[in-house]
Amino acid sequence: MSTYSVVDIFAGPGGLAEGFSSVPGADGGRAFKIALSIEKETAAHSTLRLRSFLRQFDGAPPDSYYSLINDGGVEPNWSELHPDEWKVAEEEAWQLELGKEDPEKRLNVRLDAIRAESDGKVILIGGPPCQAYSLVGRARNSGKEGYVASKDEKHFLYQEYIRILDRLRPAAFVMENVKGMLSSSVDGENRIFDQVLRDLRGDRPDGEAYRLIALDPRSRRQLDFGRFEPRASDFIVRAEDFGVPQARHRVIVVGLRSDLAADLPDSALADLMIRHSLTATVGNVLTGMPMLRSGLSRGVDSPEEWKKIVSVAMAFVADMDTGLSNDLHTAFAKRASQCHSSFERLNSIPGREARGVGISPDCPADLRDWLVDPRLETLPNHVTRGHMASDLARYFFAAVFAEVVGRSPKASDFPEELAPEHENWNSGKFADRFRVQLSGGPSTTVTSHISKDGHYFIHPDPMQCRSLSVREAARLQTFPDNYLFKGNRTEQYVQVGNAVPPLLARWIGEALFAILTAERTEREAPAVEARLSHVG
Repeated sequence: MSTYSVVDIFAGPGGLAEGFSSVPGADGGRAFKIALSIEKETAAHSTLRLRSFLRQFDGAPPDSYYSLINDGGVEPNWSELHPDEWKVAEEEAWQLELGKEDPEKRLNVRLDAIRAESDGKVILIGGPPCQAYSLVGRARNSGKEGYVASKDEKHFLYQEYIRILDRLRPAAFVMENVKGMLSSSVDGENRIFDQVLRDLRGDRPDGEAYRLIALDPRSRRQLDFGRFEPRASDFIVRAEDFGVPQARHRVIVVGLRSDLAADLPDSALADLMIRHSLTATVGNVLTGMPMLRSGLSRGVDSPEEWKKIVSVAMAFVADMDTGLSNDLHTAFAKRASQCHSSFERLNSIPGREARGVGISPDCPADLRDWLVDPRLETLPNHVTRGHMASDLARYFFAAVFAEVVGRSPKASDFPEELAPEHENWNSGKFADRFRVQLSGGPSTTVTSHISKDGHYFIHPDPMQCRSLSVREAARLQTFPDNYLFKGNRTEQYVQVGNAVPPLLARWIGEALFAILTAERTEREAPAVEARLSHVG
C-alpha cells in the first residue's frame, strides 16, 4: 500500500490537509488520505467537515455543490443527499479542543486504530495555536496586568502535538507555526523553540527518535560533512519561494522517523530544500476577478450613493498637492485623473458581489490550474465589506500612489487633507495604517487581523476603493476557488488568515512522499529528484 494516512491537528479550515490530499500517489491514487482532522472553532470545523465531505467524491464534487455556489440559496442537507459520504466526513473531521477533553475518552482509541489500520504508514501534520508566539500576541500579552507567560497554556499547546506524536509514532510529521516562535520564551529565560526541537527529535524517555529536516533552500550548510544540523532560523519557510503570491514566513519543521532516515542518502534529503521555481504576484491572482464596489458602512448604502461619493473623492485627490517630486506628482495627478474619467464612464455600477470568475492571463499555469474550477460560474465568499465614506478617498490615494511610486504610502506620505482624526497618526506608530497590496509582487502576510481592519489590505485597483474580500485573501493564500468558507464574514477572514497555504502544503507533501517512497541506496537518489518536478 503506497497511501499514507494523515492525522491533521489544530487544523483550522484545512489548508495543510488540502495540499497533502492533492498529492498523487505512485499507483495513480492519492499519496495521502486524511484519516482524522481536529479543530475546535465551530466555523472552521464546519469548513473542514464540508471539505472532507467533498473529498469523498474523488476530486469531482457533486452537482448539488456547484448548484449551491452558482445559484445560491440554502445549503442542502448533505446527510440526506449523500449519507455515506457525509458519514465519512463526520468521522474524519472532529470538533475537539485538544488539551481539554481527556484523550482516553475517544481520541487515543481513534489514534491507535489509525496506526493499526495503516500498518504504521501515518503522517502527523498541523501546528498549535500561534497567538502566544506571534510578535503581536506577545505585545498584547505584555500589556495585560498580572500576565505570567509560564501560566499561559497557549505556550504549551505544542505538548499536545508531542503527546499525539508519541501515541502515533508516525513515519513523518510536519509542524507549522509563526516565525515568532523562534524567539518566544517563558518569562524571558527558556526559549520555547529549543525545547520544541528537543521534543520533536525524541530527546525524552520513551520518545521516538526523528531526524529533523529544514525546508529552507538557503540551508545548504546542512550538507557540510554529510550531516544535517539545521539552525533554528533554517526552519523558516518563505511561501513566496514556493509559488505562493504572498510574503508569508513561517516555521515549518519536517521530521522523518530515524529508522526510515537511517539508510536514506543525504542527497535525497537535500531535495526537500530545493526551491520551487514558480513565482506569482498579487496581480496574477486578483486581476480578472469580477469588479466590486465597497460598501458604505454609514448612511445609505446604494450603488448610486457609492458612485457619487467615490467620484467626489477621486476628483479631490486628483487635484491635491501630494508633496511628491515634480515628476512623480505629475504622474500621480495624471493617473488619478485618468481613473476619475474612466470611473465616470462606467456603463454600470458594480455591486458588492458579482457574477463571474476570471483570473489574469499572466497567472502561471500551475497556479491558475490549481485555483480555477471551470464548473464555477461565480466565486464564493467574494463579497465586500462596508467602509466609511471618509476612507474611500484614502484608499484611492493609496492605490494610485502605489502604482506611481511603487510602494504603499506611509502615514507621512498622506496629504494633510487626508489625515484621519487619530491621535497617533503622526507618532510613527501607525506608519502603515493604510497599506495597499502591490500588483507586481507578493502580498504582505495575510493574517487573521484582516477580519478586523481592512486598511491593511487595500485592493490595488484604484477604481474599486476597498479592502480585499474573503475570496481575494483566499486566492493570495492559494485556496482553490471552489473552497467554501463557512461562518460569518469575520469568521471566514480569520480562517483564511490562520491557514497554511494549500499550494505550499502540496509541495511539501509531494517532496515528503518522494522521500518516504525512495529507495534507501545512493544509486537510486536521482529517481527522487526526478519525481520532485514541482521543487525545481
